[in-house]
Amino acid sequence: MSFIYKTWWKAVAVLVVIYTIIAGFLFPVPELDIVNETIRNVYFHVPMWMAMLVLFSISVFYSIRYLVTQKEDHDLIAVECVNAGLIFYVLGLVTGMIWANYTWGEPWSNDPKQSSAAIAFLVYCAYLVLRNSIEEEQKRAKISAIYNIFAYPIMIVLIMILPRMTDSLHPGNGGNPAFGKMDMDNTMRTVFYPAMIAWPVIGVWIATLRYRIRKIENKNLDLN
Repeated sequence: MSFIYKTWWKAVAVLVVIYTIIAGFLFPVPELDIVNETIRNVYFHVPMWMAMLVLFSISVFYSIRYLVTQKEDHDLIAVECVNAGLIFYVLGLVTGMIWANYTWGEPWSNDPKQSSAAIAFLVYCAYLVLRNSIEEEQKRAKISAIYNIFAYPIMIVLIMILPRMTDSLHPGNGGNPAFGKMDMDNTMRTVFYPAMIAWPVIGVWIATLRYRIRKIENKNLDLN
């Protein structure tokens, strides 16, 4: 019973992801100018960003907890959430570039949203570089936690606030609406909303697996 209790949410998340992938390609979508069938990418592109945001939010929470408790586990959770979040960050960038190539004519047009997302990505890559540059464990964990706490609001400003303050081709920014009646109907919502929940859950699962692997590695190092 305990095994079922611990794994049921993972099975549900996998089933929902499978549903959104199949439905994403098969369910009908509204006829839209320019975007046309590429609107199906919304089932993949946006949930990747949501998964990234959830993982980075968990990471900064545990960075704060580490500074309060000094527990190694909190530092490990923080870094593995960043590692998993960067996987979805890359997937979000790639799916966005594919979509942009069809709708904007090129994969990278230096749109404010694209440029801000690229800068935020480098900010989090620098977090990993910083960790790898410090050998002493407690010092590395403390400095990394402080950096992570500052990196998170910078990321929020770059991908959610600054693009809204200027003209942008990206929906939802610069007065360009998104997810309204013009570009999403009720059929699409039956796929989109489950995807927005399932992919972040998959991301958390990946982070927990990475955390458990790190725990085993650290235990083996202590034994040696």
